[in-house]
Amino acid sequence: MKKYLLLSLFIAGFINATAQSKEDVKPFTKPKLVVGIVVDQMRYDYLVRFWDRYQDGGFKRMVNEGFNCKNNHFNYIPTYTAVGHTSVYTGTTPNVHGVIGNNWYDKVADRMVYCTEDNNANSVGTTSDAGKMSPWRMESSTITDQLKLATVSKGKVIGVSVKDRGSILPAGHAADAAYWFHGSDEGVWITSDYYMKELPKWVKKFNKSNQAEKYKKVWNTLYDIDTYHQSLADKNAYEGPFKTQGAAVFPYDIPALWEKNGAFDLIKGVPFGNSLTTDFAMAAIEGEDLGQDDITDFIAISFSSSDYVGHRFGVSAVETQDMYLRLDLDIERLLNYLDDKVGQGEYTVFLTSDHAAVEVPAYLEDLKIPGGYADSKGFRSNLDTFLKETYNSEDLVKNISNGQIFLNQERLKEIGITSKEIEDAIVNEIKNYKHVAQAYTGYAMRNQTFTRGIASKLQLGYNFNRSGDVLFVWEPGYLATSSRTGTSHGTGYAYDTHAPLLFFGKGINHGSTVKRTEIPDIANTIAALLGIAFPSGSNGEPISEALQLD
Repeated sequence: MKKYLLLSLFIAGFINATAQSKEDVKPFTKPKLVVGIVVDQMRYDYLVRFWDRYQDGGFKRMVNEGFNCKNNHFNYIPTYTAVGHTSVYTGTTPNVHGVIGNNWYDKVADRMVYCTEDNNANSVGTTSDAGKMSPWRMESSTITDQLKLATVSKGKVIGVSVKDRGSILPAGHAADAAYWFHGSDEGVWITSDYYMKELPKWVKKFNKSNQAEKYKKVWNTLYDIDTYHQSLADKNAYEGPFKTQGAAVFPYDIPALWEKNGAFDLIKGVPFGNSLTTDFAMAAIEGEDLGQDDITDFIAISFSSSDYVGHRFGVSAVETQDMYLRLDLDIERLLNYLDDKVGQGEYTVFLTSDHAAVEVPAYLEDLKIPGGYADSKGFRSNLDTFLKETYNSEDLVKNISNGQIFLNQERLKEIGITSKEIEDAIVNEIKNYKHVAQAYTGYAMRNQTFTRGIASKLQLGYNFNRSGDVLFVWEPGYLATSSRTGTSHGTGYAYDTHAPLLFFGKGINHGSTVKRTEIPDIANTIAALLGIAFPSGSNGEPISEALQLD
């Protein structure tokens, strides 16, 4: 009898211990703060190219203590700023979220529209129209929206960027605030009455501190310029100077360049814009008490000066390298602040980009690597001539933008031509044009399923209501611009799609993967970490290797 009693007690204890153990294992991680960082126009290879020059507390800390997705890509076309930020935070692609460019042709309004423009919104913090913005054109919820829903709006969400679209789109529809920098002759952080009627006291205090004015100073290299061996010579033919400046060479006398280059807007185009963004982001964390309780908050930070610098100077410029070495210090400063304010191990960070960039095509040409400049004006002229001769009409094309041709559907009905007929004719025509690599009809995008290559990326970027009737792409390494300096982006080639993706902090494993990951995976990984619902249009997959699952 005694033996049975002891056995019963043992079994009861085991069951109780097991139940207790199961109760202690929660299917989620609850950081006090999530920090989303998007570095505008950052290529993955910038992590590697400048690795030996980075300090220990910025990019290196995130890589060494966090999780590095080495083969992370955008899986759609076009790769532009607004599209990238939206895709990161919605966990889906333009065919679902509807942001198909920074600007695009609106078929209903019959005009080009800007991704965040909102005539029903009013500026807050400036008398200019720079604040007439909102996220209303974005057609899917974001991970930040899902956090608001999961916490019944108790978790705060703030967006910060010198670009309006870099703040508004990541912050989502339900954000407490999105702030962006209005330059010109004001140099202040502003918002829209979509979020609030008046700037908070901490924002007013920051603006009155003249912090932006402090960056009106000479930009010289952070280290001895002769040590920048990872870049081309400072003086070369591939970089664009600022107005009134004879050549794009160091040092840059920002005070002397001030008036002719947009005054405070000039700060956006040099590394100091990222430093100012860091200053304001830390002020936002302080002013809003982010990460100070058990309800998860979220701050979305976009460092945009890297994009301005890349467009002007290119991928291999000393200016670009110096920009990243300085950004490395800003990220270290931010992480150290988070350690002190929120607590080391109490916050989670991800860092990625909104697109990458191509080497300056003129530089590619000089190295005899495929690349160059496509003639977009000649493209339009040849197409108009073809349509005139074939259909005896001069107004069959409404707009050509973002690699898409929009047809005049009303005119087609008048002359009795189906859209499919002329779409096919245009594809057969432009395939013969110089430097056109591929072209597809809107009909094909709607009625076929593409699973690989450029066609698949075009399809994921094709929105049923907003996209054009014919889609085309240039050959690799080609830009449709008359400028032979600086770089750009927008394609589905690896140089535009391969972007960094780092996870760091609470709930994140230490390690790396070379398995392909894609931009829509980011939001769903954070959702899986937090144990909240995925964004409404999401089609990415959580990156399980990055997460501490037990």
